[in-house]
Amino acid sequence: MPTTADLLRARADDDHAGLLFEDERYSWAEVVQAGADRAALALALRRPGPFHIGVLLDNQPEYVFWICAAALSGGATVGINPTRRGAELAHDVGHTDCQLIVTDTAHFAVIEELGLDLAADRILCVDDAAYAQALGHHAGTPLGALPQDIDPDTALMLLFTSGSTGAPKAVVCSQGGFAGICANMPARFGLNRDDVCYNAMPMFHGNALMACWAPTVTTGATWAIRRTFSASGFLPDVRQFGATFFNYVGRSLAYILATPEQADDADNALRFGFGTEASDRDLIEFSRRFGCGFAEGYGSSEGQINIPKSPDAPGTSLGKAAAGQELIVVDPDTGEECPRARLGEHGELLNLEAIGELVRTDPGARFEGYYKNPTATAERSHGGWYWSGDLAYRDEDGWFYFAGRGSDWLRVDSENFAAAPVERIIARFPGVLVDAVYPVPDSRTADQVMVAIEMEPDTAFDPATLDQFLQMQPDLGTKWSPRYVRVIDRMPLTGSNKIDKKPLRALRWETTDRVWWRPNVGAPLRPITDDDLAAIRAEFEANGRRHVLG
Repeated sequence: MPTTADLLRARADDDHAGLLFEDERYSWAEVVQAGADRAALALALRRPGPFHIGVLLDNQPEYVFWICAAALSGGATVGINPTRRGAELAHDVGHTDCQLIVTDTAHFAVIEELGLDLAADRILCVDDAAYAQALGHHAGTPLGALPQDIDPDTALMLLFTSGSTGAPKAVVCSQGGFAGICANMPARFGLNRDDVCYNAMPMFHGNALMACWAPTVTTGATWAIRRTFSASGFLPDVRQFGATFFNYVGRSLAYILATPEQADDADNALRFGFGTEASDRDLIEFSRRFGCGFAEGYGSSEGQINIPKSPDAPGTSLGKAAAGQELIVVDPDTGEECPRARLGEHGELLNLEAIGELVRTDPGARFEGYYKNPTATAERSHGGWYWSGDLAYRDEDGWFYFAGRGSDWLRVDSENFAAAPVERIIARFPGVLVDAVYPVPDSRTADQVMVAIEMEPDTAFDPATLDQFLQMQPDLGTKWSPRYVRVIDRMPLTGSNKIDKKPLRALRWETTDRVWWRPNVGAPLRPITDDDLAAIRAEFEANGRRHVLG
């Protein structure tokens, strides 16, 4: 089985453009050499224990070079999510045994505040003189001086996802596993050496690396990257780089469509894009406006399930299982396959017993596990099957439909996170007796954050004070602030006195309790009105998502 290091070595003498960033251009040969230099530096700094290198950077060439360095040295990069803060971020770094941290001046203060037990030479700041000097000692390192016999099962990347308790899970992607993705992606997308693949999605997510960088490694195509996503910068970048392919997640298409339309928008080289969670309305409008096609699909973060959406798929469905994958919907309590779904005239589900966990049953699934989390690994892979943790249902014609996240996950603007960390922060707000955070549907795709709060007796709730409190919390992730706040007299409980979120999710914001909301991201909380409720329903209707409201 080839390794990712093998694929990079094959590009060592390739003068074709391998990486574009702003006004910088690197050939594949230069990319591989930059990786070799950093691999030598990493090996010189290596200490006993897991050879894990945390990377806390926005998208930039240094991020790419350090992934190459890990591949060529036998180490693994740990993609650190810069939207996380405080104890949660410290846990990410500590849990994955990072013995080096690669960052820059913009993120250095975040690392300093964590109080990590790392010596000064364990933190490499890529835009300071000390880093340039240290790297200079290894300039021109020959590939022959680096490890030659890396095992394909050696971890190459640890990519975080979120769990139901708030403790993150680091998905392991091996050298051989990523090499397999590199080999399969070009044919899937019809990409070749002449393509330019454009990515503005964060590189600590698998979407950027597996959907966009991987196909360039085997074909020798060009990867063009942007530091952070910008809706207004999308088309100028596509034109500057001559991009023919791009990847996306969640609402990014909607943000691009919100920019003013120009008569020459379709004057670009784009052939198509690939991503997840875009609404059908956005896909149709984007194709009309920018003149490109799409390969939309559902994929698990662990890389085990792929459901491509074909042109004949019903508008609200995910699609059908990819070739070679056997998928069913299973009742997790009984292990039995759920009955097929019956749908109403608006696509609403008529038999709730059709909802179960989406499971892959064929022996081709190769889940490499979560780092240092055997319990979570066993939950995903047991009985010879891969259990996605996502809820779904399937109709009589075999189309799959997404029904939610089975582990209290939320997904906002392409960011996955769990409810528990947000609940712990809101619980610190003076006067809160108990709170419950849960996902409610977004009018275009994925989720928005809602919280139900039960205040202490004789304590009034002040939305302005809550807004001020949230702005002062250093460990509040940038996507975690609730859009909807429901103040409830008595929190619903199960028979075992645990909070029961099902009735909260079912009513969402349409309740007789007091509800405050933010009409736009960053707006202050204000009471929701009947006119607001009507406008929200109309927005769901316009985006073809009426069915998610029931």
